[in-house]
Amino acid sequence: MTTDPETEPGEPAGRDDALTAAQGAALVRLAVQTVRRRLLGAEPDVAPPPTPALAQRGASFVTLERRGRLLGCIGSLQPVRPLFLDVSRNAGRAMRDPRLPPVSADDWPELDVEVSVLTPAEPMPVAGRAELVAALRPRVDGLVLTDGVRRSTFLPAVWAKISDPAVFLDRLLVKGGWAPGGWPTGLAASRYRTVEFHDRAPRGPLGGGSAAAG
Repeated sequence: MTTDPETEPGEPAGRDDALTAAQGAALVRLAVQTVRRRLLGAEPDVAPPPTPALAQRGASFVTLERRGRLLGCIGSLQPVRPLFLDVSRNAGRAMRDPRLPPVSADDWPELDVEVSVLTPAEPMPVAGRAELVAALRPRVDGLVLTDGVRRSTFLPAVWAKISDPAVFLDRLLVKGGWAPGGWPTGLAASRYRTVEFHDRAPRGPLGGGSAAAG
């Protein structure tokens, strides 16, 4: 997953308890509509949100998959724009995740879309690797590592693929460009939680109807 280059580690939007199921459904629907319109060559039609809660600043990630294969995952760790705009922006950017081939119209029928809304990050004042591994809560914590120059994060959803805390940490170290199995000088950790909203395949024809959001 790639974080928004405009943001720095800090206080993401902590609104998982505030979002209703209907609000979450509106967010993931917006992400799907953004992907569809971009595949059709149109700009996203981002209407004002149905509730003021979605117009507050928020931090989100959008994950795109096809048959369990990652197509893109991009998001923000810090709330810098209204949540509904953040979701639409990240959906468009996830289609062109720099680590992966661009999402294409061929992916549309089997495209799974997930929106993760982040809670505020909490610093983890650990003395080293062993203490951090012991403090991690599998399937609960998202983890951010930073040395002031580089930054790397795993969403809580990654626990579904990496269940061991030590391996989880090592994979994140490697992702950030650090050596696994250690604890680099100056490294700091923080954790956050997410609430996820999904829209699963199958999907209807990409070109069915107009490109307008509905």
